[in-house]
Amino acid sequence: MSATSTADPTRRTLPVATLASVRAQTRELLREHRRALLAVIGLHAVAAVAGLAAPFVVGRLVDEVTRGTAYATVDRLVLWLAGAILAQTVLVWAARRASFRLGERVFAQLREQFMTRVMALPLSTVERAGTGDLVSRTTNDVEALSHVVRFGIPSIFVAVVTLTITVAAVAATGWLVALPVVVGVPIMWASTRRYLRFAPDGYLRERATYAVMNGVVTETVDGARTVDALGLAARRRRRIDEALRASYDAEIYTLRLRLIWFPQVEFAYLLPVAVTLVWGGWLVSQGQTTAGVVTAVALYVHQLASPLDELLMWLDEIQVGATSLARVIGIADVPADRTATGQEPADAHLVVDDVSYAYRSGRDVLRGVSLDLAPGERLAIVGPSGAGKSTLGRLMAGVDGPRLGRIDVGGVRLVDLDLDRLRGEVALVTQEHHVFVGTLADNLLLARPEAPPADLLAALAAVDAREWAQALPEGLDTAVGSGGHVLTTAQSQQLALARLVLADPHTLVLDEATSLLDPRAARHLERSLAAVVTGRTVVAIAHRLHTAHDADRVCVVDAGRVSEIGSHDELIAANGAYAALWRSWRDE
Repeated sequence: MSATSTADPTRRTLPVATLASVRAQTRELLREHRRALLAVIGLHAVAAVAGLAAPFVVGRLVDEVTRGTAYATVDRLVLWLAGAILAQTVLVWAARRASFRLGERVFAQLREQFMTRVMALPLSTVERAGTGDLVSRTTNDVEALSHVVRFGIPSIFVAVVTLTITVAAVAATGWLVALPVVVGVPIMWASTRRYLRFAPDGYLRERATYAVMNGVVTETVDGARTVDALGLAARRRRRIDEALRASYDAEIYTLRLRLIWFPQVEFAYLLPVAVTLVWGGWLVSQGQTTAGVVTAVALYVHQLASPLDELLMWLDEIQVGATSLARVIGIADVPADRTATGQEPADAHLVVDDVSYAYRSGRDVLRGVSLDLAPGERLAIVGPSGAGKSTLGRLMAGVDGPRLGRIDVGGVRLVDLDLDRLRGEVALVTQEHHVFVGTLADNLLLARPEAPPADLLAALAAVDAREWAQALPEGLDTAVGSGGHVLTTAQSQQLALARLVLADPHTLVLDEATSLLDPRAARHLERSLAAVVTGRTVVAIAHRLHTAHDADRVCVVDAGRVSEIGSHDELIAANGAYAALWRSWRDE
């Protein structure tokens, strides 16, 4: 499997685990569930032994009839045959049930590990990778892995145990008659080896195209209004067609591999049956064996076809599962974007010292930015689109670390704080928001799990949301999110701001946090929020300049630099860039 296990800061996809990591993870899972695994193998072994009875009894029956026997003997053998079939049926049911239960436990463990790792991913890493790759891993890859773990592993257990015991039975019944069983091995070996040489990379490429396709479709849907407004529909359609074509080509490649492999394998495990009958007939004619032995061996050899077919079919699925597992556990290979030093901030004093930052090497979007925010100060960051305002806000919230310079809170660099402590110091709220599946109270409790109902209502009141929240069918216990009560865009954003109030950081970075509300509602909410954040440092990034008017100071960012800083009145009097922005905004 051609893959990498390290994260490159410039890469657009999350890392994929190496084959060695996949094997290590598999061994660890098998070791952890060793007892349950041994019980499953034991049940399958007993079921396989019961399955050997039918060919043996049929062979005995053929010999008895050939020599001449009484009806009572035939009846007894038929009863033995019926009993063996019934016992095998019950044992196979019990063995498969145990296998499926084991598969469910293993998959549940993998899924929980994956979600834990995803939630711990640095936000900067996720944003560099884009949504498509992560969505593909949480949907396509998890689904493929689920299929293999739940159904493939039990089926493989059945096939391997059945094959082993059946081959032993063949040899014990008549090794001379069973010699043709190996005639299909060279064909099977050569074709399977060729398939395994090309399949891993093929499936890895296939999964990667799914990630690209998911990303393109998601971006197009999320930006539908922009696409429509700018007349980009034809361009986006071409981009989607290109992603679909790449995915189609990747799937055709793996399909071609299967179309070459499957017929050869089918021939390889059916050929021994025909050769065994011919060879066995010759041995009977020479008096070296009996017709009953040939019958039993031929039935055993034919019986080998089913587990072989099952095993080889799942071998193909295992390639998909192994690729998906590599992508799922590859999340763990994302390095932490910070190393906590254990230092405690002395106060809430936030300082930006000569900071530069680049998303791509050699292309700084911020250059030499310095700011000194007194605790409790309200700073508005304004400037033209693309000036670097949101990037500066992300750095001040500790989402990313600067390329040069440093950003401190209370004398400690933000990147030296672990995430839990960081979120207690500084919080970022953007215009993007999400309503999670659950009750309205559940959504609020994400910010402070131990908060009592009174605090939840107070947080809602702080952002002017208490009235509509209490008017919901079941109040705070109303189910929201997908499948629940649908919140309006403004209500969803108010919910996000209420979570911010509950989190209670001393510094708030609001990146156009009220942009999706109508101007009157946004103005009212911002005034309410201002009363709540009294005594806290507030950094507000907005295009609506009334936010700047109400701020203690205004910072104008242009082309990645701070061009002006001062109070609203001071900057208006200076008649510089801010004054021009103010006049332009007032004239709109």
